Amino acid sequence: MLQKPHEIVILYAENHQVPRVRLNELHPAQLTPSWYGDSVGHYEGDMLVFDTVGIKVGPFAMVDFYGTPYTEALHVVERYRLIDSQTANERQARDKENPRLGIADVGFADDPDYKGRALSLDFTVEDEGAFTVPWSATVTYRRPLGAWPESVCAENPHGYFHGTLPGKQSAVPTADKPDF
Repeated sequence: MLQKPHEIVILYAENHQVPRVRLNELHPAQLTPSWYGDSVGHYEGDMLVFDTVGIKVGPFAMVDFYGTPYTEALHVVERYRLIDSQTANERQARDKENPRLGIADVGFADDPDYKGRALSLDFTVEDEGAFTVPWSATVTYRRPLGAWPESVCAENPHGYFHGTLPGKQSAVPTADKPDF
């Protein structure tokens, strides 16, 4: 997360996602749905709170990798705060919540020797069109074992696509006009 005076920019390690969260503002009265929705944030003491609405409903689920259903009524509230190492260990042991554990890629595996603070995310999802009740979950982010790995996407004409060698893959798909 990169904090600027009036917004927070979030950089993800994969998929070149760069959502932006406006600080200390309200959602617009007339909102056009988009892939990331409209996110506004504020601080509650040492906790950073994001409120997101207006996530575009389309043929592909944009809220997670599991195809969780959602409608135009989706409302997500995220609460970020720093926690001490012991609390992070207890949360991860109790909930087995962090999907990065056990991944061999050093850019994503947690550093087992790091004893500093961790980033806690508690989020709540409400969507009366998809769920009968709101639901919540937690994620604990720890310092990774290695450097942030480079991610090559399908738009990279110089490859390294699975099962091919550089210069041996098919041409990158293109469109005559954008789909947005």
